[in-house]
Parts: sequence; C-alpha cells; structure tokens
Amino acid sequence: MRPTLVTLALAAAACSAVTAGPLAAQDFPATPPAPMPVKAAQFPPFREATLPNGMRLLVVENHKLPTISMQLAFPAGSVHDFEAKAGTADAVAALLTKGAGKRTADEFAAAIEGIGGAIGAGTDPDFLTVSASFLTADAPFAMGLVADAIMRPAFADKEVELLRTQTLSALQLEQSQPSSMASRFFDKGLYGDHPYGRRPTPATVKSITRADLVAYQSLRLRPAGALLVFAGDISLARATELASKAFAGFTGAAPAAGAFKAPPTRTATEIILVHRAGSVQSNIVAGNLTWPASDKRVYGAAVANQVLGAGANSRLFMILREAKGWTYGAYSSFDRNKGVGSFQATAEVRTEVTDSSLAEILKQEQRLGAEAVPAKEFDDAKSALVGRFPLEVETATQVAAQVARARLLGLPNDYVQTYRQKLAAVTPAQLQAAATAGIRRDGALVVVVGDGAKIYDKLSAIAPVKIISVDGAPMTPADLAAKAPPLDLDLSALTAQSDSFAVIYQGNAIGAQVAKLEMVDGGWKYTETTAIPMAGVTQSATLTFSSTLAMQETHQSGSAGGQQIKVDLTYAGGRVKGKSVTPSQTGPKSVDVDAEMPAGAIDDNAITPLVAAMKWAPGATFTITAFQGGKGAVGQLTLAVAGEEKVKVPLGEFDAYKVDFLGGEAPITLYVTKAKPYKVIKIVPTGMPITIERVR
Repeated sequence: MRPTLVTLALAAAACSAVTAGPLAAQDFPATPPAPMPVKAAQFPPFREATLPNGMRLLVVENHKLPTISMQLAFPAGSVHDFEAKAGTADAVAALLTKGAGKRTADEFAAAIEGIGGAIGAGTDPDFLTVSASFLTADAPFAMGLVADAIMRPAFADKEVELLRTQTLSALQLEQSQPSSMASRFFDKGLYGDHPYGRRPTPATVKSITRADLVAYQSLRLRPAGALLVFAGDISLARATELASKAFAGFTGAAPAAGAFKAPPTRTATEIILVHRAGSVQSNIVAGNLTWPASDKRVYGAAVANQVLGAGANSRLFMILREAKGWTYGAYSSFDRNKGVGSFQATAEVRTEVTDSSLAEILKQEQRLGAEAVPAKEFDDAKSALVGRFPLEVETATQVAAQVARARLLGLPNDYVQTYRQKLAAVTPAQLQAAATAGIRRDGALVVVVGDGAKIYDKLSAIAPVKIISVDGAPMTPADLAAKAPPLDLDLSALTAQSDSFAVIYQGNAIGAQVAKLEMVDGGWKYTETTAIPMAGVTQSATLTFSSTLAMQETHQSGSAGGQQIKVDLTYAGGRVKGKSVTPSQTGPKSVDVDAEMPAGAIDDNAITPLVAAMKWAPGATFTITAFQGGKGAVGQLTLAVAGEEKVKVPLGEFDAYKVDFLGGEAPITLYVTKAKPYKVIKIVPTGMPITIERVR
C-alpha cells in the first residue's frame, strides 16, 4: 500500500524527534531570553480644540485606511435619571437612533446602512455616548445623521412603547436569574442611596413618559462639557468643519448635578442572603467601595486583580475550580467610575460548598494584601496586562473609545500613551499597597443568592447575615422553613377537558402541544404531549393527584436538542422520591430525588390544569409551593395578574388576564381567559422567539 502524505509527514516528524535529540539540546536554549524593555504604544499626535458652543474636540489622526470612528459623550449617565424614574437615560440612548430628524426608525437605519456605516448609543452610570463609524467620503452625511439623533430625536410613541415592552421583558428575565439578582442587591447594598446603586424596576420603567424622555434629552444632551472624539482618516481642521456644520445652532450646557448622597461606610463584613427556595447553586458576590477612576493606585490595583481573579490563571479560578472543584469559574474585577468605584469577586458554586467557597474567597482577598506575591506570579501577571494592551488599541474605534473614556474620567492627557509603561513600572510593594486599600476583606459586603434553608447557619459562622426574599422583603430564619401556603382553589371548577395548542415561530406553526385532564379512580390524571420537530423537542408528561389535589406521581419522557428527558417521581409520606434527567447547557443533568414535600405543595407541571380552579381577578396573586424536577428541590412560584388585554389566537379573540409566572427556570407570561371556565389561551416564554397559542 502506498503511504499517504499525512503518513509520510508523521513519519518524518517522528524520525526528526529521534535523530535530533542531543543536537537539539545544544542548538536551542533551555530558558527563554529576557524580555525587551517595554516600548510606548505608538499613537499619532492628539489634536485638540474647543468649539464655540463649548464642545471639546479631540482628533487622533491615522490615514492608513479611509475610515473614521467617532464618539460623542455627554455627562448624562444614569446617575442623572429623574427621581423615581430609573431607566430614563437608558431609554433616551436606546431611542436616539429609532427615528430622528425627518426619518422614521426604519428610514434612519436604512440611511446609515446604505453607506456601510453604523451608529449606536449607550449609557453607563456617568455618561451617555453616541458612537459612529463610516467611510471618510461619507463623513458629512454620517455626521448629519448623528446630529439628527442628538438634536432632533423623534421619540415616536410607537417606538417608546415598543422599547417599554422590550425593557419590561428583559427585566422580568433578569430578575429571574440568580447572577442578576446578586448584582442588583450588591450594588444597592454597596452604594445605598447614591445613584450608582440605583437600577430600573418594572415600576420605574412603566412610569417613564415620552415627555420625560424629551425633557431629559433637552436638559442633558447639551454641547458645553461634551467630548467629541474622532479617530482615523481625518484632520483637526476637517473635524472642526464637520462638527461646526453638523451641530450648527446646538448650544447650552446641562444643569449642574446636585450633591449625591454618600454611600454607606462599612467597617465589618456583612452578608446579605437572598433566599431563593429550591436553588441548587449559590451565587456569591463579595466586595467593597474603592476610589475615583483618577486615583493613581489603579495601576497597582490592575496587577493585583490580575493575580487574584482576572482570568483562568488567577488565584480564585485555580483554587476554587481547579483545586477544589467547587465552581466552573471564579473571578474578580475593579469598576472605575468618575465618582467612587468598587471591587468585587464573584463565583457560582454548589449549595453544599457555599460557606467553604465564600471563606476561601475572603481568605484570598486578605492574603493578597498581607503577603508579598511570589516573583514569578507577579511578573506573569504584569506581563499579561502589558502584552494585552496593544491589542486593545488596534483599530480607530478602539482608540476613540480608550481616549474618550480616559478624558471623561478626568485622567491625565497622556494616560493612554503611557499606560503600558506605568503598568510595567508597578512594583510588588505598590501591588500590595493597592490590594490592602482596594480589597478590604474585613469591610466587605457579601451577597449570596441561594437556598437559605440550607446555607444560613453555615454563613452565620462567617459573618452576620441579613435575610431578604428575591423581592427584597426582610425575612427571619423562621421564614426559611419550607411551607406551602394554602391555595384558595375552587375545586368544583375542575372538569374533564382536552386542549390543543400550536407552537408559533415568526407567525408559522412549528409544533404542537396537546393536553388532557380526566377523572381516574376518584382522582385526576393530567397528560401533556409536546412536539417541535425542527427544534428536536419531543416530550410527554403524566401527572396524577387526588380529588383534593394531593400529588401522587409524575412521569416525563422525551428529548430536547439531543438530550434525554426522563423524570419519575412518587409523592408519599411528606416526601418526594425518584430520579430526574433533564437537559442543560452543559449536557443532561441527573438528580436523585429524596426531598421534603410540604403539605399542599404541588408538582410544577400541575400549574396548567389548576388554572381553571384559581380565583382570577384584577390584581390577583397566587403563591405556590412546587417541586421542580429539573432542580430536584421545592421552590416558590408566583402567578400575578399584571393587566388585562384582548388577545387573538388561532381559536379566536378573547378578553384575557395577562399573568406573570415567576420562580421557574425562566419567567413566562400566561394569558388566561377572563370568563369562566378559565383557560390558558397563550403562553409566551420571556426572551424566546416563540409563543404557544390555543387552537382548540
């Protein structure tokens, strides 16, 4: 047989390895050469000017490519949101490019796409920034679009309401995710009444009117004090000409911000436990306040953070994941704000090692300030940061962003140009000093989102614990015991029924769901079958419960995305036992079930058939204790009427209650008929492009 080219190549490589042994050792050094001195990042000269209207102009020329990147930033971040209307700045930024001047949202998008450019806007706590990129030849047209967005946004009612709907859906999804809960409560606990701790809520988003958006844009998006940065194929003279023409008639300054309330001081570690019943993991955030972005300790802090938790080679990751196997990842970071910044370390760990993981995080934080970092670890961390920086200023867009950010935060004029050298000059003593001042284990705020019944006692041994619900309501240790508040049901409303639904994607039916409730042996039997062929989903479920709705058995089988679904549970003697295999992002998740089942609790799959027996009314809320097979634990589910709508589905048009279903794997919106017999006519999973709609 004639050997293939691959075989020959492998054979040659093997021969080379054998015959080159002693010679190779002589030809190649055993240690790498010493690093060369760090060179300054090569930037063209920065040209600056101030326009007559007070707008600062900064140009970074680079004529290698016929492209320009632009950033225009205003001191109009979320700290300036109107009182009780958190989310105003975010909404203004999102809508600036959704119709402006004489163009609708679609026409505006088509205009910038027509020249191969891009325009967007966003906010952070301190600034609202409009960014654009375009070809040099299209600069006048693109700048006209930018000026329209900033000076003449439409804020069309249709776009305002669409954004409101999207924002509320995003918030609903966010508030169901433990990591988002932890972040939200950490910011609030850390900053208190300072605006840095403020986040939008459904109530504040609903309260924002078009008039609020117009007022915010008119007050805050003013040229005096704004910073316009161009990077790329443009000169200062040309930039001045373009800006002067585009922003003709644009004058004025934003009103001075009032004094913000000072964040709380913390001299001892405090733990806030967010009780999420049934959670099989705990999300940990531990950190403290630091300093303004202009503080000179930021260089030492950057190297300290690289050692502690900036990546997969850092201490937190290597210890908590690689050595202990407690988590998929543990990280740390410094947040830089114009005002006071913050430090935080994060990890998502198994419930049973929550206290051990937190203790290790706090230990590593304290160690960094108390012990000198070994020379090799110090050099590796510093080299990683110094070597990475050139990759962060490769393009005109990156340069514009870096320069704009530095100037807005009040950093020295040569900050970007000298960043690498100052990082390279950090000493072990400077790292240790920055870690001691910026990572305060003994004054840390810790937020843990998890099952309080399983972790409260162990966390209390680390530091004082304050317990709250996922809604932020105060709780006591006694409240952590599993309870099933009685459901006020109208059992006479339960009747045998058969229902059919279509799974809809972009207006087309891609699957079906059939459900049936029937009387069997003096109790109830509920069966449900779902098939979505194009998504690889097939599932069938059978539940049985007594005439008084006491759970008896649950059986599920099927597959989703090639992963098996298999759940077999038996309810008896106040416990639920069995096994569940359910899909997850990392593969099939198998759970051996043997858990307490409080009296009155139900299986989470029983919600749909029980809708008919619930006493629906405007504003009604139902709190349900349910066993969730995918988690292998009991948790709290909530059904809350959020409003009333006229809903059209294939079966017809119905007056319906809009119901928020929270507490499961992800939030869902249900639409339930207002007229008896109550039926679910539409199901909308939040964040997914499908709906489930009744056809019979």
